[in-house]
Amino acid sequence: MMVGGMGSCILNLSEIRKEHNELVGKKCANLGELTAAGFRVPPGFALTVGAYERFMKETGLESEIAGYLSRHEIDPSTPAGIAEVDKDAEHIRALVESTPLPADIDEGVRAFYSRLCDEAGAPDAPVSTRSAGPASHPGQYETYLNVSGADEVIRNVRRVWSSTFNTRSIVARHRCGMSLSYDEIGVAVLMMVNAKAAGVIFTVNPANGDPSKIYIESNWGLGEAVVSGEVSPDSFLLERETLEIVKSTISPKTIWYVPDEGGAVKASPVPEDMKGVASVTGEELRELAQNAIEIEGHFGVPQDIEWAVDKDLPFPENVFMLQARPVSKEFEAQSATKRIVGMLSRYI
Repeated sequence: MMVGGMGSCILNLSEIRKEHNELVGKKCANLGELTAAGFRVPPGFALTVGAYERFMKETGLESEIAGYLSRHEIDPSTPAGIAEVDKDAEHIRALVESTPLPADIDEGVRAFYSRLCDEAGAPDAPVSTRSAGPASHPGQYETYLNVSGADEVIRNVRRVWSSTFNTRSIVARHRCGMSLSYDEIGVAVLMMVNAKAAGVIFTVNPANGDPSKIYIESNWGLGEAVVSGEVSPDSFLLERETLEIVKSTISPKTIWYVPDEGGAVKASPVPEDMKGVASVTGEELRELAQNAIEIEGHFGVPQDIEWAVDKDLPFPENVFMLQARPVSKEFEAQSATKRIVGMLSRYI
């Protein structure tokens, strides 16, 4: 069983650095870098790109999928063509999600998850399973939240892998002339933050690219409502030098993502007494902004950051960084209108 070390298919976040992008994907590499630098990141582990490769090759899935697709013409230029890709995607994803992992990878995931549970003091600690590609594919692959139990973690790792065969992924590879039967990614397995609020930070003002400002968006609950654009979130503009809040918009927030009684995460109506209330406090905003400034300093370029504030922990130990990546050159070159639209739709 390969557990730990750079020759492994599974690594603790603490073992990973930004130079391991090709090994584990950008998300995991950056999270490992943030962990090593002392930022508050939920504990977790990463399945490497090599784990996906072994799964696809050793199980025969790669050749089986290639053979299946060779018998199906891909034509996403018409609604009928997209409907056919939908059928192909459904068939292939069912194959991937029903295929057992190689035994040592299965055992490794269970061992790493067991350690996370021990750390959390809970036998079936909830985690997220998130895609992490060596190249950026915003919104292309899928995330699964509040996953509990080793069997469910393994099932949802396969679901993340199978999302490389969702309709939008197949169409994107077809348009780029890439292989349709293979698109390797890593998987991040992170302890869930019991989020009272979550959102995104830009270390430049997205309206005009002003680097003297920090821009923060926030909503109650998990961050999916913000990054998907389903809700008009609270927004805050802070002065970089003083962390003074120079502009704030408290929106009538209508939707939040919270676990239901069965553990699944779903969009629910925000309680009436919370809709018009700021989802973060002033001290939380300043802590978030200070973290963002330090993360930008660590990586050396403006950052696009996801965060969450845990409702059970004391301040400031409750402020967590969930993802950090550079603000793209394309974003910096866009007009103000395109920046805002792109920011809100980058995960769709």
